[in-house]
Amino acid sequence: MKIQGQIVDIHQERIFKGEITINNGKIVSIVKKNHDVEHYILPGFVDAHIHIESSMLVPSEFARIAVKHGTVATVSDPHEIANVLGVRGVEFMIENGKKVPFKFNFGAPSCVPATSFESAGAEIDSEDIKKLLERDDIKYLAEMMNYPGVIFDDEEVLKKIAWAKHFNKPVDGHAPGLRGENLSKYIDAGISTDHECFSYDEALEKLQKGMKILIREGSAAKNFEALIGLASEHFEKMMFCSDDKHPDDLLLGHINQLCVRAIQKGVDVFKVLKMACINPVKHYNLNVGLLNVGDAADCIVVEDLKNFKTLQTYINGDLVFNNEESLIKPVAFENLNNFNCDFKVESDFKIASSAKEIRVIEALEGQLITNELIEKATIENGNLVSNTENDILKMTVVNRYQNQKPALAFIKNFNLKEGAIAASVGHDSHNIVAVGVSDEAICKVVNLIIENKGGVCAVSSSDSKILPLPVAGIISDQDGETVGKAYAELDKMAKQLGSTLNAPYMTLSFMALLVIPSLKLSDKGLFDGTHFKFTDLEVEG
Repeated sequence: MKIQGQIVDIHQERIFKGEITINNGKIVSIVKKNHDVEHYILPGFVDAHIHIESSMLVPSEFARIAVKHGTVATVSDPHEIANVLGVRGVEFMIENGKKVPFKFNFGAPSCVPATSFESAGAEIDSEDIKKLLERDDIKYLAEMMNYPGVIFDDEEVLKKIAWAKHFNKPVDGHAPGLRGENLSKYIDAGISTDHECFSYDEALEKLQKGMKILIREGSAAKNFEALIGLASEHFEKMMFCSDDKHPDDLLLGHINQLCVRAIQKGVDVFKVLKMACINPVKHYNLNVGLLNVGDAADCIVVEDLKNFKTLQTYINGDLVFNNEESLIKPVAFENLNNFNCDFKVESDFKIASSAKEIRVIEALEGQLITNELIEKATIENGNLVSNTENDILKMTVVNRYQNQKPALAFIKNFNLKEGAIAASVGHDSHNIVAVGVSDEAICKVVNLIIENKGGVCAVSSSDSKILPLPVAGIISDQDGETVGKAYAELDKMAKQLGSTLNAPYMTLSFMALLVIPSLKLSDKGLFDGTHFKFTDLEVEG
């Protein structure tokens, strides 16, 4: 098979008219050749850090969508399903991914459960990590979110890192806001990347101390604007990633979108493509071709180098996307779940109180971090209630693995004026997270999740919608287009209920993410992520 076009040689920083010959999935020759083909051929894009589960698709369905945008490979942390199902969940992702022509590169989840301050469905200890890292299809130790454990020499954490070093596999980082001596110790432990930087200065310090920085632009966390200014000088040590990409956003684009924006910012095209195509392959030692003779034929044909509209995608020489059509076929898979709680009653969500002031989580647009606010309490009949006028809404996290009393708190910036929204996608342990204007609405939306053994949903006084997520309670068993459309409908309904957030469900899913400061809610209570301890809802005095 031969492909003609404008060949983009990223290594030599040149573009020339040529022809590529592919045989048995490999590139056997690249030669200059005059022709009138104006399209460009370049290596495929690689997402340097993503949780496939956040697309709410099984890997095989994710692949069918991703190749439309020129993505040929991902560096995938199966942390989310691991928190639900343990090693069995990791194996599910690997085996499902192998059924399609796409290059998933899974890591060994380092933090399952992410903390001891929440209830998860499984545990992966250092012996499990050893067994996972022994496998050729496990490429790295996934993000070490327990950075306090690294800094304070937690024995189990250090064992996991030691096994990664033993098997000569990279260790991914996760250290939002970490600076100074603590950052140096974190890096010295052997951690080589970070995708959590939310300021220019933070990323620059990490780069200067030897870390590789991933520019993250997902459905909720958006750090592109803050960090892209570093790319022109530090591109050799930078990559692009999405981290978490919801299905409606994935239908619109992937890493190609970041390339477009970087070019618009004036970053040189070869620097952009090194970040998008080359650097992840080299850092993680991936079996992904880079448009060299002898490489696997993992390449894409794009219309131009400004908009990167993908015309064709090849993986191992197979044409997997052509003329707006994904050629990857759906595959059958086993349905796993872990949902073991009973229905709730409205009284479960009442908070008896006489407090004058309460701590409130402030959700921030486009960020995983939150602020802690002190706000005036609203009390009716001796119970704390939502105050829709001031946008102080009740929030709950409900343990879905066993019957426990729901944890309750209050949150700002969701701006719902009626009803409630909820999801069993609640990083990291994937308990049920809900926000609503009344105890009645919250109870109703939580029970809808329980009834379906997982999902994303919204309720109003007259309507209810749910996207069921029967696979581990976090993934759909449907195709990408169906899931994307259903999710978009729920996003629309949440905004009709009043939410002013760009991605209300993605933001909701991170309000139980304890490893990101400063104030979050776990199924065990309100959590101070800055000091890593529980705190009181009511403010004394």
